[in-house]
Amino acid sequence: MKKHTIVVANWKMNPETPEEAKKIFNGIRLATKRLKNVKVVVCPPFPFLYPLSKLKYPKNLFLGAQNISNEIKGSFTGEVSANMIKNLEAKFVIIGHSERRYPSAGEGESNEVIRKKLQIAFDVGLTPILCVGEKERDNEGAYLAFIKNQIKECLIGLSKKYLLDIIVAYEPIWAIGKSYKNAMSPTDIHEIVLYIRKVLDELFGRNIATGAKVLYGGSVESESALPIMKYGNVDGLLIGHASLKPEQFVEILKESDIKR
Repeated sequence: MKKHTIVVANWKMNPETPEEAKKIFNGIRLATKRLKNVKVVVCPPFPFLYPLSKLKYPKNLFLGAQNISNEIKGSFTGEVSANMIKNLEAKFVIIGHSERRYPSAGEGESNEVIRKKLQIAFDVGLTPILCVGEKERDNEGAYLAFIKNQIKECLIGLSKKYLLDIIVAYEPIWAIGKSYKNAMSPTDIHEIVLYIRKVLDELFGRNIATGAKVLYGGSVESESALPIMKYGNVDGLLIGHASLKPEQFVEILKESDIKR
């Protein structure tokens, strides 16, 4: 079976108007038509999912959400349920992003909450993208244990039938916001990808470890996309600010369109 690269655009709390959202989306839509080996997932803010879902787009372009509630329905002011997202034609959802685990104010999401969100996403038919990553590096390798614990506590107890095609996005928090020259090298990324697969193998078996898709996010720019794809051994990319710049994001898509 042909294995596609997955490139996820996380728009975060941008842009400000539906008109801007459509303009950015149209640029991505036109570029995606020309891609042969890439699936593109655009995750806009909740208010823009509906207007974007009404546009025509190629079969390799999908909508996703940036988050879902850890409750199915009920009296939860300000929350958005997985079923609401599903009914807006979204196919994917980002879960456990670092900005939700470690928000600038207030208590962040625990691994237990994230595991519950994953279960709900799977149950309603959304494909979750689980984000993991350490705050900082240390010479003793404690960050590796930290990543392992995130994966274990977020996935343990979930049905193996759901985990066969699990998508894990590795996003080292310390690399976010840096220039690509000061972020992770493709060689270092490759080592982490192998480690994540090793952890999945130990916890859930070889089939899940080999079937998992491991993405990388953390200051990916058009200049670094191709080296990361070629030498980082990743199955795709999670793009933040660059996904809001159509010309740069289109270049990243082109660089990611390599046969796997």
